[in-house]
Amino acid sequence: MPVVLLVRHGQASFGADDYDVLSDLGREQSVVVGQELARRALRSPVAVCGSLRRQRATAEIALPAVLLAVDARWDEYDHLSLLQRYVPGDPTHDGTSKGVQGLLDQALAAWVDDPSGGWGAFSGGAADALTDLAGRLDRGQDAVVFTSGGIVAAVAAALLGLGASGVVAVNRVTANGAITKVVLGGSGTSLVSFNDHAHFEGEARRLLTYR
Repeated sequence: MPVVLLVRHGQASFGADDYDVLSDLGREQSVVVGQELARRALRSPVAVCGSLRRQRATAEIALPAVLLAVDARWDEYDHLSLLQRYVPGDPTHDGTSKGVQGLLDQALAAWVDDPSGGWGAFSGGAADALTDLAGRLDRGQDAVVFTSGGIVAAVAAALLGLGASGVVAVNRVTANGAITKVVLGGSGTSLVSFNDHAHFEGEARRLLTYR
């Protein structure tokens, strides 16, 4: 049965003028992701990414020999807009990624619970993208999607039937370069592993990041 691997992009450039660029560490992570994908011996893989540069760069480093398709439905939400909309005060907090993450948890929970906030369109777009991708795969073919933590959280939460608190929980722990595995079977789409980052253990442990 076909397998779809959702890969979170490598570490972006937090605190830089342009966040949507892989950091040096993010590029190293992407190399290790490529090694892990090679180890898994994917069958005639199809590669897809969102339109964000950090997603595409991760894909091009990890799977340089595979033709890459772009689908903006795999794009991440705009975290700065969410902070401005749902969290009062200075959205940069203390300027650290940990401080911003705490505020983002609040904003994300409020967004999921807001009937008019647009979460349904965001998560529904990811679900539709997954359905469309599944429909293009042959039985002996696998796919790799290079996307972001919010999309991975949306897909995982939908497949597991999680509410707002569940979305926030899975979004918070998704590691850069982690791999989530979805299997497309006769009984439907199933999440069989989430946030696998064993490729960042041992000597590669220094590469493990969450933001």
